[in-house]
Amino acid sequence: MADDAALLHATIESMRDGILVLDPDGRVVFHNRRFARMLGLPEGATSTHATVAAVMAEKLERPGQTVVFADPRPGTESVVRLSLADGRVIERHVTPFFQSGPQGSVATYRDVTPQAHLEAALAEHRELLEKAQEVAHIGSWVASLDGSHTMNWSPEMCRIHGITPDEFGGTTTAARAFVHEADRDAASALAETAVLNRQPYEHEHRVVRADGVVRWVRANAHVVSNAGGTSSRLVGTLQDVTERRELEEQLRQAQKMDAIGRLAGGIAHDLNNALTAIAGFAELALGDLPPDHRVREDVTEVRKAAERAGAVTRQLLAFSRSELLESRLFNLGETVEAIGRFLGRLLGEDVILDLRIGANLPLVLGDPRQVEQAIVNLAVNARDAMPHGGRLTMSVSEAHVDEAFARGHGSITHGPHVVLRVSDTGHGMSAETRSRIFEPFFTTKPVGKGTGLGLSMVYGTLKQSNGFIVVESEPDAGSTFRLYFPRAGAAPIEKAAQAPQVAPAADHVSTVLVVDDEPSVRSLVFATLRNEGYRIVQAASGDEALELADGLGDTLDLLLTDATMPGRTGVELARELLGRRPDLPVIVMSGYTQDYLALSDLRGNVSLCQKPFTPRDLRQRVKQALKR
Repeated sequence: MADDAALLHATIESMRDGILVLDPDGRVVFHNRRFARMLGLPEGATSTHATVAAVMAEKLERPGQTVVFADPRPGTESVVRLSLADGRVIERHVTPFFQSGPQGSVATYRDVTPQAHLEAALAEHRELLEKAQEVAHIGSWVASLDGSHTMNWSPEMCRIHGITPDEFGGTTTAARAFVHEADRDAASALAETAVLNRQPYEHEHRVVRADGVVRWVRANAHVVSNAGGTSSRLVGTLQDVTERRELEEQLRQAQKMDAIGRLAGGIAHDLNNALTAIAGFAELALGDLPPDHRVREDVTEVRKAAERAGAVTRQLLAFSRSELLESRLFNLGETVEAIGRFLGRLLGEDVILDLRIGANLPLVLGDPRQVEQAIVNLAVNARDAMPHGGRLTMSVSEAHVDEAFARGHGSITHGPHVVLRVSDTGHGMSAETRSRIFEPFFTTKPVGKGTGLGLSMVYGTLKQSNGFIVVESEPDAGSTFRLYFPRAGAAPIEKAAQAPQVAPAADHVSTVLVVDDEPSVRSLVFATLRNEGYRIVQAASGDEALELADGLGDTLDLLLTDATMPGRTGVELARELLGRRPDLPVIVMSGYTQDYLALSDLRGNVSLCQKPFTPRDLRQRVKQALKR
């Protein structure tokens, strides 16, 4: 027995763990040298309970931890980690022993400092990774390929899907249930093909969160094989890309609207040339026809038709932000209130008009006439959306557009705005219709019941006033249009004072250089001015006009040119001639706006003649330009 006890003692002393034995009353019965060295206890005799407790109080990093303990309940074990002040981490494992009753406890103490530091580093790394995933909205996942269908999600995966980790079922079936029904088969097929071919894949699809909200995600995954080369896991990431897709869609929509706007502006420009000639020659013909001539009524109808077509070109130019606007400071609330007085007759008795105008509204800068037309167009559309009656609410209030909202609605300006909100209780619109409502000639009305230019004109008016429009509508839920006008921060821009005008000498014959690539417009100008005592010189291009101007020298009194022509434009021609003759009067003919044509860059007596124009307008403008 003595040999057995000696062998047991030698075994305990040779262990790399510290050993501490306590009796049922918690007194120290025995500890090995490793325990003493581990805690810095005196060598030699067995230390007492008080000695061990005092040493531990000095060694521990945090007060309250203890190395001496009460016996655990029968049949139980306990494991705790003790952090020492010197940076070491000791793991204590306590096991009670019984022999016809409790006999005490045995505790082992192991230095696990390297393991603890590694675990702490891993925990910190995991926390940083989870935080990075949260910031980037990228979750990670691992799916087992052993047939168990088990799947693990990172916390961000749960946040993307709107659930807590406890609510995830932990299987591929549970994950698949979150995929949008329309995308589910395609997503599953990609994953199966990737596993079969052992190739990575990436795919964008929709998921339906627990709260019913649909989000777009981008999935990336690759196959991991075990040591035997068998595919064992599918590891991947999932990123919420909803905002990115929305911004891309906004960019595509803006690019599409810009392209359509350019096309609309080009169509209006060509159409204006034709309408200028039609209306102009019709007016000239009416001037030569006696009142009782049999074709006078027909020519009058031609002129009226040209004028109506001119209104269409103005709508197209408004959409393309190229129409000539008369901008000034005005009160949007007063404008809405004034136009509301006659909207009731327009809407009909079965539509209730509710006006809500805020008090002390700041001024905005724009063309009140165009804004009034935009309001009428919105009211007409609302009326048509409520064939059986309803309520149309128009409210004007202040709003502050923050940077986040501005970024979410394209390249708009953040800051104080005045908002016109137009809301109806009509049949609403689908997402497909909402995406096209601002396109010229797009309409949901029957043939002959609308041109499709009403909302495109509203869009152009807002853009030209540096504002923007937001549309909210769902089928059978009505529509709401919010028109944002930037708050005016400066006084109205006064027109530059005109230089004193002096009438030309009575015996002077003014020379007018007429430049237009459209023969019908040149013919109209010639026919209009030929009996006014002017010398008319015509050119079909900017280069030809420049050569003629060189030959005319100082005898040239007025340049009357189209703005946009192939080759050298009218604006470029004007800039060249004004560089030589700063006092040369210039009239630019165009359907575009002065800002669009950058006429403000031209210094001197430069004016814009809006197409289509009448012979009477042209004669008046020429007379005004030649007075010097």
